[in-house]
Amino acid sequence: MKLIDTHTHLYLKEFDSDFDQVVRKSNELGIKKFIFPSIHSKYNERMINTYNKDRSLFNIMAGLHPSYVSKNNDKEIDLVIKNLKIYDCVAVGEIGIDLFWEKKFFDQQILVFEKQIQLALDYNLPIVIHCREAFDHIYQILKKYSQNNLRGVFHCFTGNEDQANKICDLNFKLGIGGVVTFKNGGLDKFLKKINLNNILLETDSPYLAPVPFRGKRNDSSYLVYIVDKLSEIYGVENNKIASITTNNALELFNLDN
Repeated sequence: MKLIDTHTHLYLKEFDSDFDQVVRKSNELGIKKFIFPSIHSKYNERMINTYNKDRSLFNIMAGLHPSYVSKNNDKEIDLVIKNLKIYDCVAVGEIGIDLFWEKKFFDQQILVFEKQIQLALDYNLPIVIHCREAFDHIYQILKKYSQNNLRGVFHCFTGNEDQANKICDLNFKLGIGGVVTFKNGGLDKFLKKINLNNILLETDSPYLAPVPFRGKRNDSSYLVYIVDKLSEIYGVENNKIASITTNNALELFNLDN
């Protein structure tokens, strides 16, 4: 079984004490590639240094997370552009709109989101979307680019069936992680209706650990629990879940097999 964790923050300080062990354990369980989303300049050096440990294992994105958008974001956008020019980034992300924590910079979030969408189009890269209490806003923006071959994934999808169908109709994927294992997560009620060709696997570690580790630090090795749950939901073998979702990731992010 070969898997790809399409969204993991393994470069954060939460893994300083056991990074090598986490990667080794994940490899042994079949996770062969790890994709790091970019968040903000203060984490950039950590992300790049971790990426440089083994570029055959690790891939990176370039982007400014919406929760870090402020009044003036020019320097952050300049760093996104610099990373796109210097490194072999596989996506622009994680980007989007987050209205859960902060509504003060809503207008700036929209502006920064659209700037980064344009960068993705310029570099012919997919986007990785962070969406929290902002689906309708993001959906309306994406619709404007529907004729531009814009593609990507809604990271950590926790929405409803209607939203899932709208996302797939836009040629976007659903990033499925630990929430699918939560008792009241809701995804298990309709996910089987969504074609597996539209699904990517992710952990978002160290956040959102799946059951039975909910509330604890998440890591990429727990991706196998997501596979187990999807196997249960779709009624197919784990290997089929792994094969289809891995191929989806290879194709979307243009990764070497």
